[in-house]
Amino acid sequence: MSFELPAIDNIEQTGLAARLQHLLDNKTKPVGSLGRIETLALRIGLILGTEAPVLASPQLVVFAADHGLAARGVSAYPSDVTWQMVENFLSGGAAVSVLARQHGIGLTVVDCGVRHEFAPRPGLVVCKVGQGTADALDGPAMTAGQCAEALAAGAALVRQLPGNALLLGEMGIGNTSAASMLLARLAGLAVADCTGAGTGLDADAVQRKIAVLRQVLARHPDAKQPLDALAAFGGFEIATMVGAVLEAAAERRVIVVDGFIANAAVLVASHLQPHVLQRCVFAHRSGERGHALMLAHLRAEPLLELGLRLGEGSGAALAWPLLVSACALLRDMASFESAGVSRQDEAPPVAQSQA
Repeated sequence: MSFELPAIDNIEQTGLAARLQHLLDNKTKPVGSLGRIETLALRIGLILGTEAPVLASPQLVVFAADHGLAARGVSAYPSDVTWQMVENFLSGGAAVSVLARQHGIGLTVVDCGVRHEFAPRPGLVVCKVGQGTADALDGPAMTAGQCAEALAAGAALVRQLPGNALLLGEMGIGNTSAASMLLARLAGLAVADCTGAGTGLDADAVQRKIAVLRQVLARHPDAKQPLDALAAFGGFEIATMVGAVLEAAAERRVIVVDGFIANAAVLVASHLQPHVLQRCVFAHRSGERGHALMLAHLRAEPLLELGLRLGEGSGAALAWPLLVSACALLRDMASFESAGVSRQDEAPPVAQSQA
């Protein structure tokens, strides 16, 4: 698949950014008084290429797969939890299921490489690249061919989805390890600084996890380019998400990025095509240790900071109403002229008392 993606300011030659800023500055409020909601409205308007953005048929996609490295004890939960949680998503009982329902967001679960066979049903898409990735300590987590297959599957999935907004979610026991290694390698950081408790490891277990990840990084010293690192460390769900992000960016959908794992996919995608970041809204800063470093590397300012570390797309779903409100304010809030309200610089002078 092609990774060519033009900058938004090269697409828009009509002064859209200036017009959007003028609209925001002329709403019936002090300039800038809606803070980062104004910045959010401006970004969405630029992504969608309009002064009156409407977010239509939002789609939250949970990408799921297993990781061979999980056998090394890098997670507090067994690998079976991956397929069990997929069933929970599909039956409507998971946190992200509840939030998607609450906010009217379409929910799709994608089997990118879960070690389980699911019965066909609505809301499930199977594009299984393999029965989980290989153990990255023994060799690459996936082959270059498998990585390319996952990228293509993610792009194809997005092309079939309605709407103009993609919310990213994921599920995969062991995937914080993959995300930590991708961050360490692509951002040039120490893996100890990038590695946290994941699903709930205690302090000693975190240190054991770091030791395993150091060994994996040493095992793949030449995996320095984005796709080489992705193939070396995994996982299938991250690779499929990378393809989805690239396609959504090409289609100028608003990409709502969840937590640490979803950010890892955006990290890889942005190293392939930096203009991906112009199409992203970062939902939150999670409680996972490496996430703040990831956001700093991407120069991203998240909307929320609630100590979340669930994944699934839960943070993206929680942030979604802010995007809806930002668009509504840009479209529907009155201007000073239309409301007949005086501007600050039009206020009558204050009478001075005479001595």
